[in-house]
Amino acid sequence: MTPLPPAATIGILGGGQLGRMMSMAASRLGYHVHIFTPEEDAPASEVSLATTLADYRDEDALARFAASVDVVTLEFENIPVESLCFLERHVPVMPGANLMEVTQHRANEKSFVQAQGIATAPFRAVHSLPELVHALAELGTPAILKTSRLGYDGKGQFLLRSPEQAAEAWEALGGVECVLEGFVDFTAELSVIVARSVAGEVAVFPLTRNEHRHHILHISAVPAGVPDSVAQEAERIARTLAEAGDLVGLLAVELFLCRDGSLKVNELAPRPHNSGHWTMDACATSQFQQAIRAVTGLPLGPTHLTSPARMLNLIGDDVHQAHALLAAEPTARLHLYGKAEARPGRKMGHINYLLPSGPA
Repeated sequence: MTPLPPAATIGILGGGQLGRMMSMAASRLGYHVHIFTPEEDAPASEVSLATTLADYRDEDALARFAASVDVVTLEFENIPVESLCFLERHVPVMPGANLMEVTQHRANEKSFVQAQGIATAPFRAVHSLPELVHALAELGTPAILKTSRLGYDGKGQFLLRSPEQAAEAWEALGGVECVLEGFVDFTAELSVIVARSVAGEVAVFPLTRNEHRHHILHISAVPAGVPDSVAQEAERIARTLAEAGDLVGLLAVELFLCRDGSLKVNELAPRPHNSGHWTMDACATSQFQQAIRAVTGLPLGPTHLTSPARMLNLIGDDVHQAHALLAAEPTARLHLYGKAEARPGRKMGHINYLLPSGPA
């Protein structure tokens, strides 16, 4: 693919903060961005040339959107696959519908990972309460019941500590198709982000260690503080999954580091990822610029670490402390998302600290 020329237009599905930061990165490379979102006052719309405000299933709006852009990518993976297939008939879509169909469904995703010879948590697909009872008998407790589709930041999940909670869990998640995941004895939560270009070039960002609070990412740190062998295995896993999925764009791979030193894949996200925000200030190429490079035919940028770093998420009312945190630490780099209302659990921004300074 010949690289898209300057002033070409990139269409982004989704108008959240990831789209906002992708749009800003695209602008620095000379591209225009057109956002497609059902959300009014979307953060990405504030920094983009155009926005189509419509439902993701509105084919008339999708057709007009496709006619106005040169390539389509996404910042939100739960776009209806039918809509992606419709767009693919009019304009290149990266990542494509085939990979999205896999990653939108937890059982399909885990089966895909295992088919590449890569370990995941033990799991069972569950379609009814009797199937859940049977799955619990096989996997034991504790176990986590998750909806097969949608769900993020702890939403659409139920922790079962005993088999007697089966009916409660099934009802709490609405009686929809689910996946039951068995217990993993892990010592750390890690993630690695891989980019793959139209030409098949692959670049992997340094492994990241993550800490969650209330199921939402709180802090990400690089280097991850693990043996080189673990980092090398994480990179191998990321490269293998990117190639197997015919990825064009970014793929974030969430991992458990088990007590025996092995890695298990937790989840995949075919887009920029919260745990990669530190790349904006501490990496030779940010994940957002890399995503734009990948889908426009530009060569991928280098991914080496330029400074040890720690990313702190600003959730809900945390944003009111942002300016004080910025003033307290000279290495702090503040990124706010332009959201007017701070709500519990809402990601309002983040701070990147360039170490050795930063939060303990």
